[in-house]
Amino acid sequence: MVNTKTKDIKVIVPDKIGMYDLLGYRDELLKIIESSFKSRILARGNEITISGQSNEARLVKMIFKELLEILAAGERLTPQSVNQTISLVKSQDETLSPKEIFSDNILIYRGKAIGPNTPGQKKYVDAIRSHTATFAIGPAGTGKTYLAIAMAVQALKKKQMSRLILTRPAVEAGEKLGFLPGTFFEKVDPFLRPLYDALFDMMEPEKFRDLMDRGTIEVAPLAYMRGRTLNDAFIILDEAQNTSPKQMKMFLTRLGFGSKVVVTGDVTQIDLPKGYGSGLLTLEKILKGIDDLNFIHLSAKDVVRHKLVRHIVEAYHRYEEQKKG
Repeated sequence: MVNTKTKDIKVIVPDKIGMYDLLGYRDELLKIIESSFKSRILARGNEITISGQSNEARLVKMIFKELLEILAAGERLTPQSVNQTISLVKSQDETLSPKEIFSDNILIYRGKAIGPNTPGQKKYVDAIRSHTATFAIGPAGTGKTYLAIAMAVQALKKKQMSRLILTRPAVEAGEKLGFLPGTFFEKVDPFLRPLYDALFDMMEPEKFRDLMDRGTIEVAPLAYMRGRTLNDAFIILDEAQNTSPKQMKMFLTRLGFGSKVVVTGDVTQIDLPKGYGSGLLTLEKILKGIDDLNFIHLSAKDVVRHKLVRHIVEAYHRYEEQKKG
């Protein structure tokens, strides 16, 4: 039975936390909360009064409590973190608190904190920390590659690994490599460009070029992994849905001593020619029961790009489910 009784609930903001930090510039963060509920929220001094149906008012109070805990931990609130906190509290998912998610800063570069923004991303980052091999499968925009590269750069900075190796299969998505101008490396460069973009978000260009010249960072097509044993390296295979089963086996058997592997892919965006099987599709069945590896499945709930991207991903998922039905 829905509780329709109206109730006023108060939240006292500690003196050490500024109302500006909690409510945002021109109350932009407060407006996000107000738009998600029917309750009336009034802020005066260091006191917030929530007026509305009893159940909803308590829910809004919980949201403010979580936001205050995030601020108390020294983190800054953003529209994205507020929206995620609202979703978490509404879903009553108690496995991870917003504070646990948003205070997990992998890197801080130019004042920007890089870390997980959703429960799925937090589980992904923790899996990388605790396993030698991690497989992240999910749609575009869920941070699969970005977070893996952040973890790799952190490992380099802390001298936990001596090399960072990023690789992708050079598979065409609508155009043929042979028709692109330039040498082979110039032809495959567009396939590797998203990896460079992520690295430029995490270190100075001069530092990046220096590490590339010394071989500390290597960005190369998957074909260049054959015949190698990669020791003391953080190795990332991106766009793994475009590997064949043989290529996937070849890549996984490159793992050497003291290394860590992250494999990312989106099984809804396979660009292999018709009739070619993806090495990612059956991987979980093949590797089932092997210790020290983990499969993380991300979903539209973990999309951290523009909110429209999440809606697009969900729409495609519904369409594919309807086709199967």
